[in-house]
Amino acid sequence: MPSPESSASTVDAAARTTGYRSPLLALPGAVPAESPDEGVAAHYGNPHAEQRALVEGSGFVDLSHRGVVRIGGKERLSWLHSLLTQHLTELAPHTPTEALLLDPQGRVEHALYVVDDGEATWAHVEPGTAPALVAFLTKMRFLLDVDPQDVTDDYAVVYEADASGPVPAGALVRGPIQLGEAAQGREIFLPRPALSDYAATHSHPAGTWAYEALRIAAHRPRAGLETDERAIPHELDWISTAVHLDKGCYRGQETVARVENLGHPPRRLVFLHLDGTPEHLPAHGDPVELDGRAVGVVTSSARHYELGPIALALVKRTVPVDAQLTAGGVAAGQEVVVSPEAGGNARERLRGR
Repeated sequence: MPSPESSASTVDAAARTTGYRSPLLALPGAVPAESPDEGVAAHYGNPHAEQRALVEGSGFVDLSHRGVVRIGGKERLSWLHSLLTQHLTELAPHTPTEALLLDPQGRVEHALYVVDDGEATWAHVEPGTAPALVAFLTKMRFLLDVDPQDVTDDYAVVYEADASGPVPAGALVRGPIQLGEAAQGREIFLPRPALSDYAATHSHPAGTWAYEALRIAAHRPRAGLETDERAIPHELDWISTAVHLDKGCYRGQETVARVENLGHPPRRLVFLHLDGTPEHLPAHGDPVELDGRAVGVVTSSARHYELGPIALALVKRTVPVDAQLTAGGVAAGQEVVVSPEAGGNARERLRGR
């Protein structure tokens, strides 16, 4: 893919997109999304039908508000390997992966959705977070042959539910990837000027409401929603997708190793089946309660086309897995995402001797 000519995750990080308005908001029925997805469409008139189409392998989602980072240079993969949680030194071209940038205490700062094209490594990140990520990477260059750039102004991300179609000219594909129950899809790094032409030649646009409902149903965490200033990978099941446990040192690795071998994360991600009687959904940050006592917070919620109202939440590790909870005042049954016994593997092996 040709090089462009120029070159702490929270919900508020979407502030960078203030004033951004995707050209696809001009499509029929488009309703603008709110933070953290402002700038693109929440839906195009029928969120449930849009979900169903994505699951069946048709349609696309405008994710052009997300940040795009490109890292060039011959030493890019070994350098990123030393900074991020994923094993990257032998990443094959066009192989999708995920990685986290942690702070020195092992808390999540950025989640990166990565692919390498053989000449550069590309990643998309949460809206508004690319400048801070690139600033950090630039400080860590030293004398290495690496070149991190924020190319958000040059490239837009689109999720495409069908991974088998032709690749648009000048685009890079990250995929195939699975969005929960959906058919295998892919993400496209598309030259931003081509976004309107792409929409004109592809049918069944879907908004972020549909995309988020499928993400939540798939138990996939999102930086800035499932994370806060204390979040560590074990709490959110990122250990299974974005962390390689058998690699060398990286920033925050001590915390990951300590929890994996000797301890348990203080909180755990749960999936909530919400009572459909109330008309409202619990909001991000609403309390999760057990017998009137706060035991966690809601992180994301949505209306699923089959499951009804659903949510993700972070709760204390000690909350019984079969406890009935309330989330923002709405009755909720929980489904385990992260086990209360997550981590502590070395300790358990010693006990078993």
